[in-house]
Amino acid sequence: MLVRRGPYRGHERPSSPSIGSGREVLTGAVNPWRYHAHPEVWVLVAGIVGLGIYAARVIGPKVVRDGSPVVTRRQKGWFIAAVTIMWVAADWPVHDIGEQYLYTVHMAQHLLLTMVAPPLFLLATPTWLARLIVGDGWFAGSILRRLCRPVVAGVIFNAVFVFVHWPPMVNESVQIAPLHFSLHVLIMASGLLMWMPVCGPLPEYRLSLPGQMFYLFLQSIIPTIPSAWLIFAEHPVYRAYDTTYRLWNISAVDDQQLAGVLMKLGEGFYIWGLIVVLFFKWSSRNLAADRAGIVVTERDVLTWDDVQSELDELERQNSGGSLPSEGGGGRER
Repeated sequence: MLVRRGPYRGHERPSSPSIGSGREVLTGAVNPWRYHAHPEVWVLVAGIVGLGIYAARVIGPKVVRDGSPVVTRRQKGWFIAAVTIMWVAADWPVHDIGEQYLYTVHMAQHLLLTMVAPPLFLLATPTWLARLIVGDGWFAGSILRRLCRPVVAGVIFNAVFVFVHWPPMVNESVQIAPLHFSLHVLIMASGLLMWMPVCGPLPEYRLSLPGQMFYLFLQSIIPTIPSAWLIFAEHPVYRAYDTTYRLWNISAVDDQQLAGVLMKLGEGFYIWGLIVVLFFKWSSRNLAADRAGIVVTERDVLTWDDVQSELDELERQNSGGSLPSEGGGGRER
């Protein structure tokens, strides 16, 4: 008889098709690598890819009429990378191992869905498309603009992150597939909000580069509390992962400690790596401005591609003997 998948101890084991019966556990017949289809993930991935193609081939040519590319090659690369990472994190075997056997894999899945895929999707979004989504004159766009503010976005993201790792929520979500899927959608949406001030497609919503560095620094501090709770706990925190069958012979306590280390050090190194990259970008752009003999604001440094386009245009005009044109500026993409 099939029963609800849930926590178990000793010889007890839910006889779910994806996990195995109690007899299978006792005989060692459990196969954690058994393939399990996730059509809801396929539909989501196909929908995102379809919308992306439709936006680039149908909507874009009607909006972008100045001869600039509708979507750049780099944005196409970001989009492919984002979709691939989201698919890998949400489908078999990562999802099944993380849901049924190892909380460490579950944590890695969440980090991919919050720290990696969202910024890639934002980098893949052209500015013209983002303005259509958050444009003036409609209620949802107005709400979205408010949610993208750094303080609001940061608070929402961290509140959601703590909520989805709250023991009662974890224990329920690994038993109820629709709830687990909904939580993944929630954490990815909160991740998109959190990354908007750093790499969003709308420059006016992004912080200055020093502001981005400080913002990411704060994001690296907050996970310290839940990660320390997992690392130093002497007993299993999540009943759903305190199971008889132990994949790779990793105990429940060791599993949650590894998850805590991944949350703290893995996410921390990743964020601090980005901070270092942002610092060198900020430094190089200021040095380039000094060499050009111009005074730039932090907003100019943030939109350096536009500033560089202006400088190149002025240089071409001056070398040709013509006067600089007024009101020059970089084009949005």
